[in-house]
Amino acid sequence: MEISEIYMIIGFSLAAYSVVANDSVQTLGTFIASNSEKFKWYILAGAAASILSLTLFYGWYMYDDISYGRLNKIPYQEIKWYHAAAPGFLLLLTRFGVPVSTTFLVLSAFASTVILEKVLVKSVMGYGLAAIIAYTIWIVLSRYINEKFDKVENIKQWRVFQWMTTGFLWYTWLSHDMANIAVFLPRELPLTMLVAIMLLCSALLFYIFYEKGGRIQKIVLDKTGTRFVRSATIIDGVYAFILLYFKQYNDIPMSTTWVFVGILCGRELAIATTAADYKLGYVFPIIGKDFLKMVSGLLISVAIVLSIHYVIIPGGYEDINFAFLAASFGFN
Repeated sequence: MEISEIYMIIGFSLAAYSVVANDSVQTLGTFIASNSEKFKWYILAGAAASILSLTLFYGWYMYDDISYGRLNKIPYQEIKWYHAAAPGFLLLLTRFGVPVSTTFLVLSAFASTVILEKVLVKSVMGYGLAAIIAYTIWIVLSRYINEKFDKVENIKQWRVFQWMTTGFLWYTWLSHDMANIAVFLPRELPLTMLVAIMLLCSALLFYIFYEKGGRIQKIVLDKTGTRFVRSATIIDGVYAFILLYFKQYNDIPMSTTWVFVGILCGRELAIATTAADYKLGYVFPIIGKDFLKMVSGLLISVAIVLSIHYVIIPGGYEDINFAFLAASFGFN
């Protein structure tokens, strides 16, 4: 076995674990929070693993691509040690509960700064659009429901609707974020490799459900009413349609983490605006902490780009868009 194949296996395995442990909470966090006391963890994990396998097979069978075209602008490269190291950094940050964007940390090791700039622009758009949409929707919803309490009729119907909404969101999210795993693999996969990917990702899902989301789940639990079925259903529905819009927008990858945090921030601001007993002063520390964590992940990603293009690859600095890097760090 050649050294590049060893790096490919290491990078793929770390990326798979990082995506499931770090990013899947965006999609499954509210599902876990609102169903963990009602259903056994392995039932929830089995449902998520089934949709994951169907999504991977559909992309492989219909498009010969489990990333659903997200890697069209990032051709396959021979895997080097620094490619495999990127998800390792992400794994360490995940252990501390930091909501770092897997897209930035992993794909920055493969993409040129031109592509990374487009990924950043699309992700910032996603954060802003998600926050505005969420704020608007929950300002309207606050006139009819109080999400600080779980007083809801027809709870069984809401739970069925939540499972359907979560399944649709999980599919939509996977069609975005599988690129962060598939970037380590040949673009055309044999069936045996596809099955191996399904088994590995499913095993990781079962572990995460057993851990009830892990440390990163705290980002969801900190927000108002996310343990309630009705609230979780609405959050998942809004998130799914925003991701679907950006999926159709273009084939550039984006950070779904930024979209998810944008939704939670806009929602929390709306609840604070309308609830008499919930002050804005309580909200801004929560929103600010999440945003600072995301920015820290972005800065680490930019540092990886600098290291690869300026230090590791001789002459790679010629490809760097220094205006983009300066803007990323906040300089004009």
